[in-house]
Amino acid sequence: MALIVNVHDAKTNFSRLLEQAHGGQEIVLAKAGKPYARLVPLAPGAAARLPGRLAGRIDATFFEPLPDDELKSWEGK
Repeated sequence: MALIVNVHDAKTNFSRLLEQAHGGQEIVLAKAGKPYARLVPLAPGAAARLPGRLAGRIDATFFEPLPDDELKSWEGK
């Protein structure tokens, strides 16, 4: 459940609200009693790509042409 906080209180308690959002709490900022913005934690970043992590796991058969029936299904025919 989101915590609803008016803008004035949010300015006064911004550090505390920021810690709550970092901890997973969704905070809705309200202006004149109407929802105005949402303070949420950032999504975790994507894992770093590692070049060569599939080395030795893909052989020449991976690059063989597809059979005609499978190729037609990919082309929507």
